[in-house]
Amino acid sequence: MRVFVLVVTLLSLLVAPASAQPKPGGLYRTYVALGDSYASGPGIPQQVGQPAGCARSDHNYPALIAKWLRIPGLTDVTCGGARTVDMTRPQQVSGGTNPPQLNAVKADTQLVTLMIGGNDIGFGEILATCGRLAAKDTQGNPCERQYTAGGKDQLAARITAVGPKISAVLGGIRKRAPRAHIVVVSYLRILPASGTCFPQVPFAAGDVPYFDRTSRMLNTELGAQAAKHKASFVNPYPYSYGHDACQPTDRKWVEGLFPSSPAAQMHPNAKGMQAVAALSVPAVLFGRFQR
Repeated sequence: MRVFVLVVTLLSLLVAPASAQPKPGGLYRTYVALGDSYASGPGIPQQVGQPAGCARSDHNYPALIAKWLRIPGLTDVTCGGARTVDMTRPQQVSGGTNPPQLNAVKADTQLVTLMIGGNDIGFGEILATCGRLAAKDTQGNPCERQYTAGGKDQLAARITAVGPKISAVLGGIRKRAPRAHIVVVSYLRILPASGTCFPQVPFAAGDVPYFDRTSRMLNTELGAQAAKHKASFVNPYPYSYGHDACQPTDRKWVEGLFPSSPAAQMHPNAKGMQAVAALSVPAVLFGRFQR
């Protein structure tokens, strides 16, 4: 609770008018943001940058961190649909090609944030599969039964498999910018721990706890890889309890199938990006001194 109050207080200070904020301390001059759509901010005004298919917002959490901490040199190469392979190879999206994201990391880069892994485990496929199965069994756990058929949890296996890929990305960052402070950011909560709000979030009631466990497992893997590479780690998941896509408009940080705030379906809205940015600021400011 004390940590949450501290974060809320920090957020209130950071979003104060610029004239009321302290002068920049000059801790960072160059910042590269890497990641997928949960970092880029599809649908959140204003959409900026090229290619347009990457769906970057000027109010995503990297942009907010750079603004609040007065970092003049933000290079945001986050891109919707990105997987770990897109860190080292071009990614084709509508409107063009996003170059390999690691190309943006240079020897003089001082800060790097990374959010990746959701698309590697098939985030879109999981949502589509669970939604399709839930339509026929809203109170059961058809999605869990499908992904654990035969006694093996396929999603858990995918998360285990993505660990070395995330490790390789972190290694690539460290090789390109040996002195950079790396901050790994994990994912916001999408669903409550139990219950459902079908059809706003089309999951069967019995599948909600399974999805919750899977989400926690992915975030845990991200944290483990961050520790392995001596990177800072930010986990907004526990702080987003009560701010999932089933909540009222004024409380939710992630939108459901029918967004009530400008954002893509099943993605963070502006409030969610503000929360992730505020939770990331302590790691950005102080984590570099704990390496």
